[in-house]
Amino acid sequence: MKLIIQIPCFNEEDTLAATIADLPEAIEGIDEIERLIVDDGSTDKTVETARALGVDHIVSYPNNRGLAHAFSAGVDACLRLGADVIVNTDADNQYCGADIEKLVEPILAGRAEIVIGERPIDDIEHFSSQKKRFQKIGSRVVRIASGTSVPDAPSGFRAYTRDAAMRINVINEYTYTLETIIQAGMNKIPIESVPIRTNPQTRQSRLFKNMWSYMFRSASIIFRSIMMYRPLKFFVSIGAVIAVIGLVFVIRFVVIAIIDSPEGHIQSLVLSAMMIMVGMQFIVSGMQANIISANRKILEDIQLKVRESYYSKAEPEEDKE
Repeated sequence: MKLIIQIPCFNEEDTLAATIADLPEAIEGIDEIERLIVDDGSTDKTVETARALGVDHIVSYPNNRGLAHAFSAGVDACLRLGADVIVNTDADNQYCGADIEKLVEPILAGRAEIVIGERPIDDIEHFSSQKKRFQKIGSRVVRIASGTSVPDAPSGFRAYTRDAAMRINVINEYTYTLETIIQAGMNKIPIESVPIRTNPQTRQSRLFKNMWSYMFRSASIIFRSIMMYRPLKFFVSIGAVIAVIGLVFVIRFVVIAIIDSPEGHIQSLVLSAMMIMVGMQFIVSGMQANIISANRKILEDIQLKVRESYYSKAEPEEDKE
């Protein structure tokens, strides 16, 4: 059983040493543990630091491509290198490395294929009360959208089996955390959460400039994922609400026409007709999107077979820089 711990990095020269030192060297049930750095266009000495620390593998890109791309590139490299289990952690040493053993335990026990570390949000001192509240609200929305019970959706401390990693498709360019949970939930991949510890903050988060920006981008990812994986339910729900409101105006017009006179209320009838038409258009769009979604599932199955063939036959390539 081979475990590869991947660490996406962007200018992590100052924190990488502490992160690497915190990682476990042996875990019961794991035969090999290797460390992989994904250098996402760092302009400092992240790569040189990684080499000096004896990191096993380095994947380096000349330009910054974002966290989602760095995560996907790391997963691809881990699969090529023959990983049976992949653990993703942050380079700022946010997560306690010793808890990787807890993270992989459900996988080794055969209970889950994806395990996500649940941070003690209420106890994290550098999280403002507003951020804690939004984290909980966002996680609740992801749970509803994905049909899972993940309490800490934005957590980047997670473990994947080889099979689950091959099924991952990160479409957005912002972050992988929310989208991959929704994908896993829709594809019925077993997910489990385990409580973990966090270390003191070493630097400010680089994922978002402010809370409102993060909320907006996260919401767009959630809605996009729902539209991709449950298009019929998404569009029909919206269309039905609009059409029902339109029918309410029709009923109002009929009641007024019976009791009094319809004169002067023609606008309500026009508005109701427009709303019913818009609602029906949403419903039709949902049916069309559902057909497209069926084709996407077929393509995902084909992609999985291609990946299985590629990763089983390909020899590990040289780490590129």
